[in-house]
Amino acid sequence: MTETPVAADEGFRKRALEALTTARNRTGLLTECIDDGELTAQHSPLMSPLVWDLAHIGNQEEQWLLRAVAGREAIRPEIDSVYDAFEHPRAERPSLPLLSPGESRAYASDIRGRVLDVLEAHPLHGSPLVDSAFAFGMIAQHEQQHDETMLITHQLRRGPAALSAPEPPGGGTAGLPAEVPVPAGPFTMGTSAEPWALDNERPAHHRHVDAFFIDTTPVTNGAFQAFVADGGYTDERWWAPEGWERIRRHGIGAPLFWAREGGQWLRRRFGTTEPVPEDEPVLHVSWYEADAYARWAGRRLPTEAEWEKAARHDPASGRSLRYPWGDEDPTPERANLGQRHLRPAPAGAYPEGASPCGARQLIGDVWEWTSSDFLPYPGFAAFPYREYSEVFFGPGHKVLRGGSFAVDPVACRGTFRNWDLPVRRQIFSGFRTARDA
Repeated sequence: MTETPVAADEGFRKRALEALTTARNRTGLLTECIDDGELTAQHSPLMSPLVWDLAHIGNQEEQWLLRAVAGREAIRPEIDSVYDAFEHPRAERPSLPLLSPGESRAYASDIRGRVLDVLEAHPLHGSPLVDSAFAFGMIAQHEQQHDETMLITHQLRRGPAALSAPEPPGGGTAGLPAEVPVPAGPFTMGTSAEPWALDNERPAHHRHVDAFFIDTTPVTNGAFQAFVADGGYTDERWWAPEGWERIRRHGIGAPLFWAREGGQWLRRRFGTTEPVPEDEPVLHVSWYEADAYARWAGRRLPTEAEWEKAARHDPASGRSLRYPWGDEDPTPERANLGQRHLRPAPAGAYPEGASPCGARQLIGDVWEWTSSDFLPYPGFAAFPYREYSEVFFGPGHKVLRGGSFAVDPVACRGTFRNWDLPVRRQIFSGFRTARDA
């Protein structure tokens, strides 16, 4: 029996409410754990003041859910340009006439109350923007993406620890192969069916991928230390020219936040200094560092298509799964997501999240650099605005896949595409390597 539009609406209404509530709860945790001075400070020119993110979240919610969906008059039109991410680079945002922390909280709360009224009553079918509660899901994803950005700011800020979380589950690579094979052949990449997938994930299309091998787990800190110890940062052979020039100019000799003291590597993590755990996936490395390590190891970074095939293709059925483990939503037993642990789990963790090829931790823990430029899929159509994806297409940005411990499940799936400049190190980025079969 076919589900009626009204019945389908109720399912998506509940899902949207849960996603919006989860996002706002996380935003609260990230902005209420420090004082107003820390909220208004710019902890790095790479990032916005946290108070900018807070009001920006409310402003995007007002523009899309109150104005575009509900057709209501603007509440604070005078702040639209202040919180336009394309109009003002991050380094300039502290000089803008920003709302105070109190005003930002009140504004975001007011908007959310009105949005919940809209969600309760508005039909969730009839146009692409509201079908399956798309706009509400888009805004929940947007807020969670800013929650990840705000967590990066917390990592960059100086001072005592303000956040805490339980340890992730244990891992271990004993008995696991170092790499797993992925056979040649076509697979379905992207999606045309995931209701909250964003425009760059669409449409589903067939890709042929030659046979290759991919690491069973992300590259660990211990493995990366071997690259450092072997002079990896001082040997031009391993580096792309732009990467070599950058590490020489800035004196880079290890991942961001690492320091060598007393004969061991230490790292700073959310206000705490600790020994670098050798069994965790390496974190805070640029694309250039990942690429150099892969060359040093006699391997390469996987292409985006290779990564997605390893994560989603099920040889038994011939179809692409929503996630490595199947079509069910992420659970704490399958992936490290949602800022639940504030660090990657050891390599080999989450056996219940393994993909059909046997690779682990493809979802969560660390964003994984691929060798691919961020480009549109065949048949791409910008929706609902060009600035989400289209303006970033080209050779300037590299694709990252899989999500990190800092991203919520609503903004992480087998088709989700992230992208960034190859120099970026403050993001929660790691990688795994591949080789031709």
